[in-house]
Amino acid sequence: MVFFTTPRERGHPSFPMEQEPAEDAQADPSGAEGNLDEQDNSQVSSESQKRPEEVKKKIAETFFYTCEDVYSGPYATDDLEISTDLLIFKHSFGYDCTRPVNLMMMDGHTVGYIAGNQVVLQNLRTKYQKYIRSSGGGGIGFITAHPSKEYFAVGEKGKKPNIVIYTYPSVRPYRILKGGTEVAYVFGDFNHTGTFLASVGSSPDYMLTIWDWKQEETLLRSKAFAQDVYKVMFSAENEEHLTTGGSGHIRFWKMALTLTGLKLQGALGRFGKTAVSDIISFVELPDGKVVSGTEWGNLLLWEGGLIKVELCQAGHKPCHEGPVRQLVFDEGELYSVGKDGVIRMWNFEVIDTADPVDDTGLVEMEPMNELWLGKNVSLNFMTKILDHGQPFWYAQDTSGAIWKLDLTFSNMTHDPERVCTFHSGRIEAIGVSPFTCLMATTALDRSVRIYDFGSNSQLSVIKFKQGGTALTWAPAVVNPEGGLIAVGFEDGVVRIIEVYDPKLLPGHEGQAKESAEINLKQVLKPHTAAVTALAYERKGDVFATGSKDKTVFFFAIEDKYKPIGFICVPGPVQALQWSPPSHDKSTLLILCENGFAVQVPAPLPGKQDTETTYHIKNLPTQYFHFYSIKSRIKLEEEIVRREKAKQEKEKARLEWIKQQKEMGLEVEETKEEEPEEEPLPPPYIPEEPSPILCGFYSAPGKFWLSLGGYDSGFLYHCAFSHDDEEDPEKRKDEPFDVIPMEDTNDNPIHQISFCTSNPLMFCGMQDGSLRAYPLSVKELSADVLKDYWYMNVHDNDNGQIRGICCSHDERCLITCGGDGNIFTFDLWSEEELPKELKVIIPPPRSGLEKEKATEDIKDPNAYTIEEYKQKKEYERKMKEAEEKKNKKRKELSALRQDFVFLLQKNQELPKHMQLHREEFEMDHRIFEELDRQTLKRIQLVQEKLAWEHEKQLIGLQKLQRQFRDSLEFTLTVHAIQSNHQISTYSLLTVSEKYAQHKKHGNSKWTVLKEKWTALKEAEQAEEEIPSETSPVHRESVAFENEAEMLETPEVQKLTTRYIESRRQKIRRLVEKYDALKAKIMKRRAEWNELYKSKPRDIYEDSKDAEEIKEAQENIGCYRLKTATNYTLTEDERISTEKKMMQLATLEELMHNMKVNMNKEIMSLRDLKVSIIDEIKSLVKKVKSIQASLDVSEHLPIPLIPQLHPDEVPEKIVEYNSDVLLKFREEQAAKAKLKEPLEGCPSSRAFRHVFLQTPPVEEDDPVAQAGDASAVVTEEAFEMEKAEPTEMELEILKREKIKNLYLQETLIKKINTLVINFDAELRLLRHKKLKMDVQMKSASLRCITCCEELLILKKLEIHEDLLEERICALINEQEDTQSKLKSYLAQMEDRKCEIVMLQEREKALYASFEASLGENNEFADFLTNILKAEVECVEREADEENENEEEDDDKKPDLKTDEENCGSENVVFDSICPEGCSEDLFLNTIQLRQQRISIEKALEEEKKVAAELKKEYNALAKKAKELETSLDTTSRELEAFQWEKLHRLNELYVVVPLRLHQVQCLVDGEMPRDFSQTLVFTNQSLQYLQKRIVDLRNEKIMQRELHKKAREQHKQLLQDKKEMEMEIQRLEERCNHLMMEKFGRLVDFEAVQAHSVNIPMEQMRVRIMEKEYEHFVELKEWEERTVGLQHQLTTLTRENTSKLHQLNKFCHEKHQLETELESLTTGQGGEFEGTQSSDIKETARLESRLMHMTYEVALLRKEINHGRIDGR
Repeated sequence: MVFFTTPRERGHPSFPMEQEPAEDAQADPSGAEGNLDEQDNSQVSSESQKRPEEVKKKIAETFFYTCEDVYSGPYATDDLEISTDLLIFKHSFGYDCTRPVNLMMMDGHTVGYIAGNQVVLQNLRTKYQKYIRSSGGGGIGFITAHPSKEYFAVGEKGKKPNIVIYTYPSVRPYRILKGGTEVAYVFGDFNHTGTFLASVGSSPDYMLTIWDWKQEETLLRSKAFAQDVYKVMFSAENEEHLTTGGSGHIRFWKMALTLTGLKLQGALGRFGKTAVSDIISFVELPDGKVVSGTEWGNLLLWEGGLIKVELCQAGHKPCHEGPVRQLVFDEGELYSVGKDGVIRMWNFEVIDTADPVDDTGLVEMEPMNELWLGKNVSLNFMTKILDHGQPFWYAQDTSGAIWKLDLTFSNMTHDPERVCTFHSGRIEAIGVSPFTCLMATTALDRSVRIYDFGSNSQLSVIKFKQGGTALTWAPAVVNPEGGLIAVGFEDGVVRIIEVYDPKLLPGHEGQAKESAEINLKQVLKPHTAAVTALAYERKGDVFATGSKDKTVFFFAIEDKYKPIGFICVPGPVQALQWSPPSHDKSTLLILCENGFAVQVPAPLPGKQDTETTYHIKNLPTQYFHFYSIKSRIKLEEEIVRREKAKQEKEKARLEWIKQQKEMGLEVEETKEEEPEEEPLPPPYIPEEPSPILCGFYSAPGKFWLSLGGYDSGFLYHCAFSHDDEEDPEKRKDEPFDVIPMEDTNDNPIHQISFCTSNPLMFCGMQDGSLRAYPLSVKELSADVLKDYWYMNVHDNDNGQIRGICCSHDERCLITCGGDGNIFTFDLWSEEELPKELKVIIPPPRSGLEKEKATEDIKDPNAYTIEEYKQKKEYERKMKEAEEKKNKKRKELSALRQDFVFLLQKNQELPKHMQLHREEFEMDHRIFEELDRQTLKRIQLVQEKLAWEHEKQLIGLQKLQRQFRDSLEFTLTVHAIQSNHQISTYSLLTVSEKYAQHKKHGNSKWTVLKEKWTALKEAEQAEEEIPSETSPVHRESVAFENEAEMLETPEVQKLTTRYIESRRQKIRRLVEKYDALKAKIMKRRAEWNELYKSKPRDIYEDSKDAEEIKEAQENIGCYRLKTATNYTLTEDERISTEKKMMQLATLEELMHNMKVNMNKEIMSLRDLKVSIIDEIKSLVKKVKSIQASLDVSEHLPIPLIPQLHPDEVPEKIVEYNSDVLLKFREEQAAKAKLKEPLEGCPSSRAFRHVFLQTPPVEEDDPVAQAGDASAVVTEEAFEMEKAEPTEMELEILKREKIKNLYLQETLIKKINTLVINFDAELRLLRHKKLKMDVQMKSASLRCITCCEELLILKKLEIHEDLLEERICALINEQEDTQSKLKSYLAQMEDRKCEIVMLQEREKALYASFEASLGENNEFADFLTNILKAEVECVEREADEENENEEEDDDKKPDLKTDEENCGSENVVFDSICPEGCSEDLFLNTIQLRQQRISIEKALEEEKKVAAELKKEYNALAKKAKELETSLDTTSRELEAFQWEKLHRLNELYVVVPLRLHQVQCLVDGEMPRDFSQTLVFTNQSLQYLQKRIVDLRNEKIMQRELHKKAREQHKQLLQDKKEMEMEIQRLEERCNHLMMEKFGRLVDFEAVQAHSVNIPMEQMRVRIMEKEYEHFVELKEWEERTVGLQHQLTTLTRENTSKLHQLNKFCHEKHQLETELESLTTGQGGEFEGTQSSDIKETARLESRLMHMTYEVALLRKEINHGRIDGR
């Protein structure tokens, strides 16, 4: 290697990073070495400013996990004395076929499926099973096979579940994927190549995760949806595409590369018009389309996130009857798997090219082939496997089977084969033979199956019409042969079946194909609902059945079961249990679901009256109605806790008072006020009673119960009382004792079974787990049930244990669960178990072959025993009603008397079953209370010392941060057999002095440059875009408005059809005109667009311009940076900020590389520790083996390696309680002696504790095992000497050979471990040596960067001044440009105003000319008035009104003689001459005033425009000066930058080169002077050479393109000439035709525009409307006149009658006056005395006359008024 110094090109350092080791300590420590020697640091790299990606160290391909570390095992409490291997898993008989996907084919004869908490790999030929337990014990969510079938993945359930990858066929745990979901995995799928694995989780996160499973890394993850997701699948063609489907949705995913990296982008499918469906099945086609199934059986074709078509069969028949469970695209064919048991093959091309034909979106098609498996077949999933090169499919049947299918659909196609059959759904009940290894199970799949759990095989199966719900095997007292089974069904039927060996039937020897057959012996129907419990009485005389119909039926056991009767219970029956033989009386315990327990004695056969009914009414019954006490238990615990807290508080207060008194202080012993306690919660009783799950007898009249719901978590000890309350519902019975069961509040006990040989109580839990409690004493208590053994067996979600039972010899345990699985376990025993238990099948009954087949009950609505009895009795009564009426009454009376007698006898019985305590035992809660008090005291002490503890802890943390955290420990790892060693780098924490510079990467000059560039672009981008607004036809708009006004309801009533037709006609004309106008405008706009698109002569393609600009920017400059003509680009400018960022990045890279190397060394140290531990264990095994060998046969044992002190330096600062106590003792001794100590004992204590080799403990199980084996060997040897036999000698010989082989193997393994470790150390040491060279080069680069930084800081002041000047100039230029734009806008506004005023003036003169008319004799006179005289009047008006000075230059167009006009002209202008029209004269005067105002405004606008122009020119001049100054300053800055670069180039840098890298040889030798050489990277040279070739090819291509373009240009020019000639010819022809037709050239657009006179038509319509309105109004007035005339006639008649009345009154008046006068003249003297009365009468008559006169006047007035109105 050659080192030399030379001026070098400026650039950034570039170091490839070492790959970061994986976090897993067991991963392969060897990693990819960085090839740093080939990297060249001389070239500038923009990417080096970024931090390289840190890649985790790859896991070795040969790395495996150990099974012990992965598999979950059983759990036992600490004090449990029994072995953890209590149960050994033996075999699995079930199959969870209801899972969506539970089938995995690994090869042609091995199938895998999930069974509870394990995966079963079963050989279909040999039926051999291999089991893989889950790693977490929480269950298994999915299994899927790798495309190569060399691996398979198991996704688990539970808290933070894992995905474990296993190899096949070795079934070793290969990889563990962690952190993909929160609760459970639902589905997983490998991509087509098998490199990635996609998984999806369940609620609550529904997380979709893409794994690089071989490296245990998460590539991508995203939430799949907010609802349940059922499946995820990779695309077979494009591995970047995925699809997920679930509840009411489907989502299409892409792995897209974005600016922030690789992302998952999901597009949700939109159903549109199609009904929303759950998407269970889907598959992506090769072209990216997706086909999915639906709930109603059709197929959906998706494209672009939308449904393209919905596929169905002909006649709109669905593709499947029911949901489509799976879609498979294989070898160009599409298969659909339906729940209806049909597999159909569809034409892929037809589906891919399908298009909708109508609005329904349905497309009909027919399948190419189909396969129907059967009526009761429901397929869920199928998978393909090659068997001897031939493809076969294995299908999962939810009805409980696995099918082998051949889908080639040819003449040689095999028939479907059912390779395995199982129960479908949960197992309802299980029973075990009392004599042999047989068990029977039943489920709702309507089958009963017989298994041989000795040989792990299924013997026989029988099917019925209804599902089974209960089963029990008859005990030996009932059937001594042990072949009788009772099964209950969901329709209330109980069937008695018998199992026998058909080979033992007379005449059937050797003819039977099966080893066991099932015969239906008897059929009974005692219930109307499902049978839930069956039980045989202990003596075998009575058989009881319980049902959900709240009845219990009893049968007498004879050759045929005979009914005894039934009783009613308060609730649905949950379980039945007869009292054990230890009880005196035989009683039946009936447990009901709703919290009732009932006890009845066994009814005696033949003692019950069954003539009319089987209902037993006189059976003594005891009830227990459970009343919840859980709330009270919790309240009592809370009260005890509070009381204890009070006592402790009071005790502490008294102790404090005592201490104060001892110190001589007076303390008032006043009791402190206690704080107000929080009130206790009220007792809670659930509204619905908790269900009883199971129970069993403990003593006569006593029993234990396990409940669910709120009252779970305890075992309740209950007893029947003797309170005979009539209504059981009103009872509130409480248990007298409870036992809390650990972790059962949410996981209650569902099944309990006992093992008598090894006293154990087995409990089946709701979560599918199994518990075993050892029973040391007979009675149960909290101490007895404190310790237990626990293991997850069935599925944790739906695997509730439905049954537990032991074998006849109690060596096996069988469990069945809600997940459809049946497991058998070998029960641990001290006795040696036989390897295989041979089953003994019961022999058939004598005469069985001659019996007829029993008639079965097939109708679910058939009569029950009681219903049949009642029906028969009813028919008999109806037949003999009249004859036996009296007799029946007597019988009924007798029955009543007997019933009363029985009741009295029952009441006279003595009370028994009293609760008597014979002995008292100490309550276990006392000890628990003492423990609680001790714990409370400890907590109190901790609370007292909490402040001091926190203080010391904070001080320790400060010291550690100051002196230890900033420094990493330096350790050295030594080889075991050599002197090689490797040490870590001594590192400090990375300095943060460059952090702020890394955050702010852009300099001030960059910001200013961007602003300046934007300003330049804004100035150059001034383009005027002409905006044309389409003209609006005002007349049509006005007409439409009027039409809308006429469309009001009031006007519509007055319109006629004719007017409406005319309006419609005009509207059509308007629409036609508007359409024509729009067409013309559209055509005009198209021509404008066409002309706009015509390129100019200097047109340049924008795309070409952009490419040229980009090429100019990126072409690069390969001149030397020391050259004077070197152009410095913006990105290459170096500032202080950039350099500090470079330095910080370099230091960070160096630190990270050292950290990674330190991690590898630490991993090597950890490997050495693990190797030492493994060697120790191997040495112990070798010693134990050598103990049984002769001394001469011993091989030398390798020495156990030891850790050097410098390999564990962190132990120096670690401590524990022993070290602290010893340190405390040393400090105390030091204080007493007060003498200086030599050395530091505390440090010696630390070293002694942590650096010493831990001694082998005395109770080491390995050592004990070795000693024990040695003792056994010695005893065996002595026995051999005493009486040696040939067999014993052979055994000893074999043992000796085995031990010698093991000794040699173990020693070789130890040596191999040592050699491998030393090899690993040497490899890592070599790698570190290479890295040391790189670190040295990096350190030299740091020194250079620091020197550059010093130079840049010195030059920074002048650079900042230049940048500030540029900033100020740019800001000023921005202000100037904004002002220029503002002035320019104002000038444009003024120009518009001037043009508008000029137009107004022209319009005024035009109006004046029009008013004059033709040949007006006063035209000159009026013109002079308008022009000359108006100015004088205007000037005088200005002097009088505004008092302004005359402006002689105001009217430049006025004549001289008009300026000196006097008062005569004014008087002359004010007089209209004779013969002139007065209106014309006044109009002229008015126009004169308007002209004055217009000219005045025009002059003002011109003045303002001139001022704006002046200011604009001044600002433009200033803007040019600013631009010149800015360019000058920018050039100064660029010159300064070049000078700065020159200063930096003067520095020297060390460039290490190898000899083969020096290529500038002089005469084949190394040159002495390298000053004229360049350092260039190989990559750059190769790129330049490649670029030369590319440019040559591109130049040739461009020449060809240019040649073609020229030819095309010539052709286009020729075409243009021809088109111009054609246009000219057409124009001439058009003009000729117009001249022939019109005689002149006509504008057709104008003709079309004026072809319709719309205003005239509108006026006509308006005239017609007005005429019609006037006609209607006239008609109304005529009608009103006729009415008034009729009123006038009536009033005239009334007036005439009143006149007649008036005439009559006048005549009467005249007569009265005449009589009065005669009386006055003839009889005056006689009436003299009565004068006063006459005067009164006269006055009265006068007043009456006046009143009548007034009325007559009123009448006349009304008559006159009526006449006026009539006119």
